[in-house]
Amino acid sequence: MSGRHRGKAKRGGGHYRNVKSNHNCARSFAQQENELASGSGSDSESSEEGAGKDELGQPPEFVVAMWDLNHCDPKKCSGRKLARLGLISNLRLGQKFPGIVLSPVGQLCVSPLDRDVVSSSGVAVIDCSWAKLDETPFGRMRSPHPRLLPFLVAANPINYGKPCKLSCVEAIAATLFICGFPEEARWFLGKFSWGHAFLELNDKLLNAYAACKSSEEIVKVQNAYLEQEQKERDKPRDLRDFYPTSSSSEDES
Repeated sequence: MSGRHRGKAKRGGGHYRNVKSNHNCARSFAQQENELASGSGSDSESSEEGAGKDELGQPPEFVVAMWDLNHCDPKKCSGRKLARLGLISNLRLGQKFPGIVLSPVGQLCVSPLDRDVVSSSGVAVIDCSWAKLDETPFGRMRSPHPRLLPFLVAANPINYGKPCKLSCVEAIAATLFICGFPEEARWFLGKFSWGHAFLELNDKLLNAYAACKSSEEIVKVQNAYLEQEQKERDKPRDLRDFYPTSSSSEDES
């Protein structure tokens, strides 16, 4: 999140190309947020299968789909789990999708302006490996509405606490939340025992993005947020906050 123009995302680095501005700041923020839902990183497939018994949110009235490139371990892939549950449609390579597609070829960030497109035509994701982006045929997964995601922190067990490395279900939920479908976002995340942590980690950002009026405004909110986090990181710290003083020792005795 380096010396590139703000609002431009760099090629590679994830299924869902995020609009990034300051990588060091993002890493720092992710480390701080690790304290939330600390047990999430150890979730297994068996615990996931037990999630969602108490229904949260509401199911969507629009299509949610994915292109599955078979790069990922089916036992750990959130997209595969949604497919097994019959909650997501599979698309073929070369098949065009009319709705929002989260893809590295996008130039605009997803925003509330996309609500009508999602409502009428749905949203799709590309399920591929972070390590195989260079061999992923993004050109064969076409849409009139390719989009990027702004800065968010992953809560999935594989990339917990890492900026931008979202799983399929996290990318879907983020898109729905930003576009004004928070209950549908909760419904998808509710199928995973760790799903609630994604909303907790990103509560401030998701609500700020959802309040924006355009892609450009979302990028400004993101960049301002990351700059503030960087300033907090760069502040000198008083070592007296970390070590007991003589007076505090006397008080304790």
